[in-house]
Amino acid sequence: MKKEIDIICVGEILLDFIGIQENVSLSETESFQRFLGGSPTNVAVNTKRLGLNSRLVCAIGKDGLGDFVQQKLNDLNLNTEGVAIRNDFPTSVIFVSKTTGTPDFIAYREADKELVSEQLPTALLKQAKIFHTTCFALSKYPAQQTILRAAKEASELGLQLSIDVNYSERIWPDREEGLRVIKEYCSYNPLVKISEDDMFRLFTEHKPHQEIFDFFHANGVDLVCLTLGAEGVKLSRKGNAVITLPALKLEFVADATGAGDAFWSGFLYSYMQKASDKKAAETALKMAALKLQHLGVIPSDIDVLTEIS
Repeated sequence: MKKEIDIICVGEILLDFIGIQENVSLSETESFQRFLGGSPTNVAVNTKRLGLNSRLVCAIGKDGLGDFVQQKLNDLNLNTEGVAIRNDFPTSVIFVSKTTGTPDFIAYREADKELVSEQLPTALLKQAKIFHTTCFALSKYPAQQTILRAAKEASELGLQLSIDVNYSERIWPDREEGLRVIKEYCSYNPLVKISEDDMFRLFTEHKPHQEIFDFFHANGVDLVCLTLGAEGVKLSRKGNAVITLPALKLEFVADATGAGDAFWSGFLYSYMQKASDKKAAETALKMAALKLQHLGVIPSDIDVLTEIS
């Protein structure tokens, strides 16, 4: 069978209400602007902008916010066949502080976690090359069982798995369960994207980078990308020397929300083009820099592929 889908992004779709006031806490934020959000959603949108055939599998509520989400996806020409509408759950929302660093957030999760196996049939998986998800998506039931089942099948079918280990105890209070599920997913050798903040929250301490890499390699992962914010990125492929690259220098940062998703979108795009690890990381850094200069999604009038080439 010809694999017509480049990447299936599975997990949270929601609305980001990002604060208008800069570098203040959520308690001090007086007004917000709404944007389409959710890490897998961002990756699907970004990779579609880069020319990949991306498919989003997610769930929204049958409400005004769900209507807004559907309209945004249609405007972006993203296939919506995998978007389920749940009558009994409102569309999920997150309130996010506007900052140049790691944003503060409060999540109100409802429909996004209502993923079921029927949304990821074998026929769909057979058409795809990459299966991508997040810790956020894996942190709630029934999405967790749905994603783990599909990930196992995807691996058996020869898909390359991918995960953003965007762990937060506020999303996933049961850290032991989190580690167990992460290890299970890692046993399928996904491409792994992590950040220093994610790892501090997961391990409750600042572990040395090599120790973090060793943890993932020991649990079955060949390639790990550790993003370091303004310090750039470290990439570890099992058995090879660690690659370290600096971030691009920016005179202005509009908002950091979604920068990690933009980075990973650029990386996965380059991976699909069979680029070297170093080249893929360089492309990813360009994509992150482009996102950092805009509030919300990268504007539609920007030719993303030209900008990162």
